[in-house]
Amino acid sequence: MTTAKGATETTYVLVLFLPARRRIKVGALGPIAFQPGIYFYVGSGGRTPGRRIARHARRRKRKFWHIDFLTAHAEVIGALLFEASRSVECSVAGALSEAFAPVPRFGSSDCTCASHLFHAPVQVPARTENQGGDT
Repeated sequence: MTTAKGATETTYVLVLFLPARRRIKVGALGPIAFQPGIYFYVGSGGRTPGRRIARHARRRKRKFWHIDFLTAHAEVIGALLFEASRSVECSVAGALSEAFAPVPRFGSSDCTCASHLFHAPVQVPARTENQGGDT
């Protein structure tokens, strides 16, 4: 992932689905009440963004980053990658904050952003006894 001018920076947006309300202790942030829905997490991919995203998708791992606490409960359903000559992580987080609800201080302890995690509510259908298709 290099350009003629040198190495590029990779920023990713991890897309997660949380089907039900969960209260999760997130490291030093403490307990956070997560609502069901879609979450967008903005991170820096470093030199190996694929490995970083694959790590996030694993449920069992040493919890190091804020996102590790959420991915233990939410399903990773996709990722978007952005390559640029400089880091655009905070710019992408700023753009997402215009459209979605930020989770305060999540993933942004090393910058001045309000958050790097954003929530989009979705209607999760209730399970019924007849979901197997039998009539």
